[in-house]
Amino acid sequence: MPLSVPDPIKLTQDLIRFNTINPPGNEDQICAFLEQLLKPFGFECRTIEFAPRRSSLVARIAGSSNQKNICFTGHVDVVPLGSRAWQYDPFAAEIHEGKLFGRGSSDMKSGIAAMVVAAIKTAEIARQGHGISLIITAGEETGCEGAFYLAAQKEVVDFIGQAGCFVVAEPTANEPLTGHKGALWLRAKATGITAHGSMPERGENAFYKIARGALALEQFQFENEPHPLMGQATLNVGTAKAGININSVPDSAEMTLDIRSIPGQNHQHLMGCLCKLLGPQIRLEPIIDVQGFYTPATNAWIQHVYQRCQEINGVMPQEKTVSFFSDASALKEVIGDPPTVVLGPGQPEMAHQTDEFCFVQKITDATQLFEQLICDWQTQSSH
Repeated sequence: MPLSVPDPIKLTQDLIRFNTINPPGNEDQICAFLEQLLKPFGFECRTIEFAPRRSSLVARIAGSSNQKNICFTGHVDVVPLGSRAWQYDPFAAEIHEGKLFGRGSSDMKSGIAAMVVAAIKTAEIARQGHGISLIITAGEETGCEGAFYLAAQKEVVDFIGQAGCFVVAEPTANEPLTGHKGALWLRAKATGITAHGSMPERGENAFYKIARGALALEQFQFENEPHPLMGQATLNVGTAKAGININSVPDSAEMTLDIRSIPGQNHQHLMGCLCKLLGPQIRLEPIIDVQGFYTPATNAWIQHVYQRCQEINGVMPQEKTVSFFSDASALKEVIGDPPTVVLGPGQPEMAHQTDEFCFVQKITDATQLFEQLICDWQTQSSH
């Protein structure tokens, strides 16, 4: 009996019904479900667990040539629901007026469904050609933990193989984006000496050190040239805290910094510049450290992606980048630093929103688009 190819819309619904809110994530069940779906179509699969119940899945069809494969990635964790009431059950995956509602519908279970179905449909073509690999990650929403863990496992990277092109199926409403900023999140800490609030001269106020540091950061200038599309890097002081009560001198204080870097900026060098500015009384610790990436629109494969997107969307894409980061930061380099596009069916403005939805038609279109990109890649003569 021939195997039946899953419907991408129904598959999106199935995936939404797994509660993978991170934390805690619990991505193991959804990855096991996808593995059971892929294996009968000839995909070799490996599960990589970076913490209990926190599994990522890699799957591949090895091609018959020695050429590089086409690689897709997406994450299966979703963000918490927020405090506002939802009009539709966030895990029911209901469809109303052409919109599929649910947590993760846009970010990014629709993208996972589209790439998995497209890969299944083209499995035989990929086997005769250059192959295909899928990287389905856990823990993306909290700093790409699953992807970084996976990238550090040599045998997993060898299993995926070298990629000649890379599609990150994050929500872009099927509009191709050719880069994103990096993120360097830092915790800045200062210590002091506690004393009674009525005798502050006997203590050393840690908060004053942090406050002086924050004011210095307000004037901080990045020394690099701005990126032609992404502009300059940015720095924001997001939180500050100190003290345990009103009538004591705080002996510890901290603030958090959110730096959005541009491709090519060296994060270690940047931390060095900040340490120099803040002085020896403030210590910096990284919280998240993910690089940005950029593939110029002049790249031949990107031009090809643009043409395929024009056929689906009816308009020629303009070169665009995005400010959020993705698993590309962790994975792009280890799979051979291929030309990379962020391209998926989800609505970017619906990510992390109450009553998140994805247009059903976009899922159908993305599946078709991914199928074409896979088929086109298999017949490329050289990369």
